[in-house]
Amino acid sequence: MNKIFLTALVFIFFIGSCKKNSFITSGGALVNFSSDTLQFDTVFTSAGSITQSVKIINQNNQKLMLSEISLAGGTVSPFKINIDGAPGPAANNIELDANDSLYVFVTVSVNPGTGDLPFILEDSIRVSYNGNQRYIQLQAWGQNANFLRNNKISGNTLWSNNLPYVILGGLQVDSNATLTIQKGCKIYLHADAPFIVDGTLLVLGEKYDSTKVFFQGDRLDVPYNSFPGSWPGLFFRTSSKDNILEFAVIKNAYQGVVAEDTSSDGNPKITLHECIIDDIFDAGILGVRTSIQARNCLVSNCGKNIVFGYGGIYNFTHCTVASFSNNYLLHQNPVLNISNYAIQGNNTLVNDITSTFTNCIFWGDFGLVDDEVVASRQGNTVFKVSFANCLWKVKTEPAGVDTVNMIVNADPAFVNINTQTRLFDFHLNAGSPAIDKGINTGIPFDLDGNPRAVGLPDLGCYEKQ
Repeated sequence: MNKIFLTALVFIFFIGSCKKNSFITSGGALVNFSSDTLQFDTVFTSAGSITQSVKIINQNNQKLMLSEISLAGGTVSPFKINIDGAPGPAANNIELDANDSLYVFVTVSVNPGTGDLPFILEDSIRVSYNGNQRYIQLQAWGQNANFLRNNKISGNTLWSNNLPYVILGGLQVDSNATLTIQKGCKIYLHADAPFIVDGTLLVLGEKYDSTKVFFQGDRLDVPYNSFPGSWPGLFFRTSSKDNILEFAVIKNAYQGVVAEDTSSDGNPKITLHECIIDDIFDAGILGVRTSIQARNCLVSNCGKNIVFGYGGIYNFTHCTVASFSNNYLLHQNPVLNISNYAIQGNNTLVNDITSTFTNCIFWGDFGLVDDEVVASRQGNTVFKVSFANCLWKVKTEPAGVDTVNMIVNADPAFVNINTQTRLFDFHLNAGSPAIDKGINTGIPFDLDGNPRAVGLPDLGCYEKQ
């Protein structure tokens, strides 16, 4: 009896040993990583290197053959990997014992003086086994900059232009704070980083490209630098007041400028002077029962260029609002949509609206829109919407608005509209119907900072020189 029992134990041990020494070939084999993403968030002030590691774990009771561990970017990647002591960029046919693990060490070397680098360098480690391919993501901040993660500005703060600003996780200007941004500042925002203003934002850009203030996504490598929706946008909430943006460029956000409610002191919630809002996935400017004043602004190629809802006070002079279908966005919404109401559940809320548009252009093409300006009214609140000396594309003139000296459905003849290469130049060609059709509003220069004609200025944000 004892011999039989001993033989059985030996057999069981033999079977268990064979199982552990055989390879699991199922596609459902259990493999775990100690981390799905490695982030290198050091600010690099000189050419430097930092190393992190990730562990690959075989959670099975049998050996596992990893057919390949490789760096997706290969030898040209700024990342380097070492696979359990063996240098990369790849290793093949790696045996991993049952319930065992191995380490992959990752090094990144960045030269901050290389101006063409994106602010966030990205690559991945590919792990292949039993017909599966899984990835460990790699991210590193690739230039010298001021990095702000989930930052809250609580006092009066000045941003100088000596280094760019990279915003991660979001930034909030507190209700009692003022953030002043000097000319020439560059602000790059990650996909998870809204720019929220509960206090006051002052953007003091000037007319040259080197002195404008830029807000855009933090991926500067092609094609990501042109993707709309790359970061959330600028949000001016209820307590915010007296915001002024001069020579600011806001591009490739999900929403460009969003404002809700009027300022507590009766001044415009936002003043936009010589600003460009471009390549926005949803609304370039969204105003909800608020007050916005704009001069010499270009709002171009957005999913919905300008939307004003639930009333408010808006004054736009010498602005160009235009959209063309392209590889990234289909033009399927009016470039200007105005209403005095908002839908909240089963209720319709109405509010007074006063809007004036002078010497402006509203145009779109290669899309699904016949009427580029739409106005909607409900209830009996004040509804004063007027257009003077504007060029617009409309099949049916919006109801309930006042118009004087309008140019209807005449192509403004922009200098260059190339939807394939996405090259757009909204200056006016010679012979444009918008030339010399404005009225004198006392604005002496255009979006470029060039002088305007005193008597009969051109329509839109650019004066033909």
